[in-house]
Amino acid sequence: MRKVFGSVRSRAALGATLVVAVALVAAGIAVLQVLRADLGDQARLKALVDAREVASKIAAGAGYGSLKLDEDIPVQVVDEDGRVRAVSEDLEAVTGTGSASVTPVAGGEDDDKDDDDGAGRVSSEEEYRDGSARVDGERGDYVWAAVEATDRWGDDVTVYAGAPLATERGAVTTVRNAMLLGLPLLLVVVAAVTWLVTRRALRPVEGIRREMATITASTDLSRRVPVPGSYDEVARLARTTNETLAALEASVERQRAFVADASHELRSPVASLRTQLEVGAAHPELLDLDGAVEDVVRLQRLSADLLLLARLDAGERPSSGTPVALDALVREELAQRLGDRVPVRTEVAPVAVPGSRGQLARVLGNLVDNAQRHAVGGVRVAVRAEGRWAVLEVADDGAGVPEGERERIFERFVRLDDARSRDDGGAGLGLAIARDVAVRHGGTLAVRAAPEGGALFELRLPTG
Repeated sequence: MRKVFGSVRSRAALGATLVVAVALVAAGIAVLQVLRADLGDQARLKALVDAREVASKIAAGAGYGSLKLDEDIPVQVVDEDGRVRAVSEDLEAVTGTGSASVTPVAGGEDDDKDDDDGAGRVSSEEEYRDGSARVDGERGDYVWAAVEATDRWGDDVTVYAGAPLATERGAVTTVRNAMLLGLPLLLVVVAAVTWLVTRRALRPVEGIRREMATITASTDLSRRVPVPGSYDEVARLARTTNETLAALEASVERQRAFVADASHELRSPVASLRTQLEVGAAHPELLDLDGAVEDVVRLQRLSADLLLLARLDAGERPSSGTPVALDALVREELAQRLGDRVPVRTEVAPVAVPGSRGQLARVLGNLVDNAQRHAVGGVRVAVRAEGRWAVLEVADDGAGVPEGERERIFERFVRLDDARSRDDGGAGLGLAIARDVAVRHGGTLAVRAAPEGGALFELRLPTG
């Protein structure tokens, strides 16, 4: 059963069929009730009209023996003592009226007298009863309308006129049978139409699934799923899927480039260190110990940068612990720098931001290292508050960054030509790490021209 209704088409068809079935059953019951009530009202109205017609004749002075009662309409006139004064022809048995007798009392034919004791009357009220009657050998259920009347001699009688219920019940039965016959056929049509419509609507989804399966099997992320020409949810799903594939492709390409660049950057210091160690092993007097240590330090820094980038790419978020005081961070980090090439001047104001102290210290160190490599006579570090933002600036008086390169320098393993010519030019990861950390902290990192003539790196972080 689970396999049969495992598809969306099956569940949609089943759900639509059940909803329509419940609605049709409820509507059918309501229709039958209304039809039964309407036909019952018509039967009672007919019985009332017949009863009032006979009562009017009695009140007008017609004698009981001279009443002309339609043989097709069962009528019974009963006095207040329960005696039958008149009945319609062919009425053979009756139940539900004032008397079960269908034989008028003796002397009914003599009631047509000439003396007039006054005018009779007909009551404005009526009463209905359910019963049965046998007319000309045929028995059936009837609804009886009872109307009281007073004849011209002052005798009170009750006129019972019946209307058959066979028409009402026959009509209700016919309608019910028609509903019972048509309901299954209608439900089959609803299920089939829902199945076909759902199948047509989900056909693009199946195309998307097949293409995604092909992409997964081939690992070709340049392929895209087909986008239907409609403007519905399926089309939006296809476009979102293609956007996800594009982002995934870009991520994979970036990862491949990162691995290739990291391998290239690691090859040089490793090869240099191996060469020095091999020379030292063969000729100890030629061992360049300082150079070997420098290569090891370079490898250590490069490994730490690569590890930090890997953690950032994995989605590592800064801890929301104690706020970091940027002014204190600048003072502490600059106090530990003893080998800077040019002096560093500070202009700091008290301001704190939430985030990781270690990562923010790495950003500050990378920006100051970059400024030291390019500065001519000095570096300036400033911290201030601007509204809900904390601003950290690192400026130098070097050559600056060309406007066309101001975004490219934040890419990984990117170094401008003058930086490549320096011995301590680095691996081109410092600024990339700084921007990634800024973004993870909800901030921005940009570069523009500094008042000193060089480059000014501006880090903006939210204070709360």
